[in-house]
Formats: sequence, C-alpha cells, structure tokens
Amino acid sequence: MINPIKISLFIKDFDIPNDRLDSWVTEAIKASNFAKQELNDSNLFLSRSRIKKLIEGKNIKIDGLEVKDPSFKIKNSELITIQIPPADNPIPLPEKIDLEILYEDQYIIILNKQAGIVVHPAPGSPNGTLVNALLYHCGKSLEGIGGVKRPGIVHRLDKNTSGVMVVAKTETAHVNLCKTFSNHDLDRRYNAIVWGQPSNIGIIEKPIGRSTFNRKKMAISLKGKVARTKWKVLDVYAPLASLIECKLETGKTHQIRVHLSDMGHSVIGDDLYGKSLSENKYRDSSYKEKIRSIKSFNRQALHATKLSLNHPITKKYIDFISPLPKDIIQLIDILKKKY
Repeated sequence: MINPIKISLFIKDFDIPNDRLDSWVTEAIKASNFAKQELNDSNLFLSRSRIKKLIEGKNIKIDGLEVKDPSFKIKNSELITIQIPPADNPIPLPEKIDLEILYEDQYIIILNKQAGIVVHPAPGSPNGTLVNALLYHCGKSLEGIGGVKRPGIVHRLDKNTSGVMVVAKTETAHVNLCKTFSNHDLDRRYNAIVWGQPSNIGIIEKPIGRSTFNRKKMAISLKGKVARTKWKVLDVYAPLASLIECKLETGKTHQIRVHLSDMGHSVIGDDLYGKSLSENKYRDSSYKEKIRSIKSFNRQALHATKLSLNHPITKKYIDFISPLPKDIIQLIDILKKKY
C-alpha cells in the first residue's frame, strides 16, 4: 500500500445497535460492500484492535472532527471517515541472508528453513533472523501487516528445527492463514530420529502448558491446552534409534519434542527435552562408539517435511515437500553403519 486509503461510512446506512466507535466501525466494515472491496483491493484486513489503533492515531474522524477515544459514543453523528496511512517501516533491519524459496507469489512465500536460524528477532537474537532475511528478500512487495511493513509469521520452527514453512506477505493472506492454522485445516508432517524404538504407529493426546519449574520449557500439564500428535515408524536402526513421521493434529509450542520425550523416545540432539541412551548400557564397543557419534549431533534431529493447505487467497490446494537435509542423512548413515 503506497497511498493512504480513505473509507467513508454514513451512519444512517447501517443498522448497528452498538454506538461505541470501535465496535461500530468494526461491524460497519463487515456490512459495507464498498469498504470490503477497498480493503480486498489493497490486501488489507481491519481487526477491532487495528481499528482501535487507527482511532488512537487520529486516523478516524466523526463529522470531520478527530476522535482519539475508541469508546466514544457516535449518537447524533452522521459521517465516519477512516484514513488508513501507508504502512510504517519495520523496526528489524533487512539483511541479505540466503533463503531457499520453494514457492512465492504476491501473497505468500513458502521456504525451506535451515537449522540454526531463529525466526523472530529477540533480545538474544536481534539480527540474523528469518524475519531480517525476508525483509530484504521481499522488499517493497510487503504491503503491511498490522500497519507495519513486515512478513506475517503464522507458525514458527524452532531455531534448530529445519524444514518447510509458510509466511504471509499481505494482511489478508495473514488473517486467512491464521484461520487455517487455528482450525487445523492443513497437513503438517515432520520426520524425527528418536532414541529407541516406539511402537509402529500411535497417537499421543496429552495437554501441553508452560513448565512450572523452567519457564523456557513446555511440559505435559493438566492445566495445559489440548495437544495431539500422530506418529508412525518409518525405519528402525536397532537397537539405538528409529526414524519416525509425526503428523500434527494441533500446533502447540515444542509439541512434538514434548510428546516424544514423554513417550520415552526423545528426539536425538534435543538438549532441552532429550534423554540419550547411556553407552555403558552396551558391552559391544561398536555400540558405544555409535552412541558417542550420535551424541555429537549438534541439533535436534527434527525436520518439517510436508506442508499442505489451501492457498489463503486463491483457495487452490498447494502441497510442498522438503527432503531430509544433509546432516540428518549423515546421522542416518551413522546409525546404519555396520562395524
């Protein structure tokens, strides 16, 4: 969005009982074909929270007068005008960082995230993140989300998890993708190499919440939110490890890692939830050597292999596969090695 967008709403044209400004505008926009078309043409979506910010920023006027209070009563008023300013420049700085792009159009970008890169800037990682890279790559094609020129991160992969993920480039795409993920109307699958050998197929349904002992961790908790993970064994590297596929039925933070750890088959290389086999368990020196090699794997052996969903704008079904990366293939070679 380059130029400000102006939307006029004549109060007499709408039968909306609530006369609080932010509530009234939210409902009027839903009912106004003109307003919806203007927003659709600009790939914008105005949530109630965004409307409140526009009011507080003096971007909404009543009968030509600026109003800063979202709770202002519009009784005896005639015309409400909304001016949506151009999106602000992002606070994170664009950085030229290589990205592996699987697909891109004006609405979304599908990429194959590498292990070791953080998705969002944070106090410990202010730069060098996926967001910094996307700001550089997308440039002017980012039209603004929530009033800021930024990519719309709908789901995250942990720093040391690799694989396929989708990012929104427009506000409308971001809103629709959020609904898709919230309603679980997609297929997300991961491959993981875990310690030991789980049963061939199964589902774990245990609620996950923030750990009461370590705020950086998640944990199985009766007070947590519903979490379901399906798994099936793809290959066995007896007796040490297995390659499994996990299908997310929900999407909680660290869900796969927490569930697999609770099963007693944590992801190899997971230094937060993992519990590795002891080399002292085996007398055979070849097993001891293998375990030492496996323990040197420097990230969790977890990779997002598949993402399938309906495109947030065109509604066309799209399906993306990310093969196992080189480091996980090398780990499998170690597990398969005969001494």
